[in-house]
Amino acid sequence: MGVHIPAVVAWSLMVAFALLAVPSTFRLVRLDAVTTTADTRQMDLAELLMVLAMLAMVSPLGGPIPVAGWQAILVLTAGWFFVAALRGRRCCAIHHMVSAAAMLYMITAMPDHGHGPWMSMEGQPMKLAWPVLALAAIGYFAVDSVRAGLIGVRWARTESLRDHRAVRQVCRALMGVGMAYMLVTGL
Repeated sequence: MGVHIPAVVAWSLMVAFALLAVPSTFRLVRLDAVTTTADTRQMDLAELLMVLAMLAMVSPLGGPIPVAGWQAILVLTAGWFFVAALRGRRCCAIHHMVSAAAMLYMITAMPDHGHGPWMSMEGQPMKLAWPVLALAAIGYFAVDSVRAGLIGVRWARTESLRDHRAVRQVCRALMGVGMAYMLVTGL
């Protein structure tokens, strides 16, 4: 039987995910954006979209974008990074594709939203269809979170904070933990 996210946990996750939006938002609005590569800007935008989708999923208030809108956004994001991966871009394209696909899976595999067209896991008993996919995604995010966290800590010790690579890795690790948690609640 699926587990629901209690209101206090939902509000706590909202705060955590909102804080995770700060670094990518900051990088997207920097004045020196012309010196930032297009790949980096795409990663920042993908990270921001994932954070916003996660916020919408755990929000006790529901969301301003219905499920079908999030599904469209996530299909486009996964497709964009699939093409980027085929074109030989860095492994981050594969990670963002997997993240968007996992979010799309969570949204689509919820058997009964119970809240109309709005996306929210708070207070809803949830049991995801095709639990094997959830287990595979949980494994991916668990391994990726540990790897990204270790890289982030190592880079934080050796790099200047202006580089943002360490911050990006730590945020990736925390987002992965959040994704794994949300998937676990659906088993």
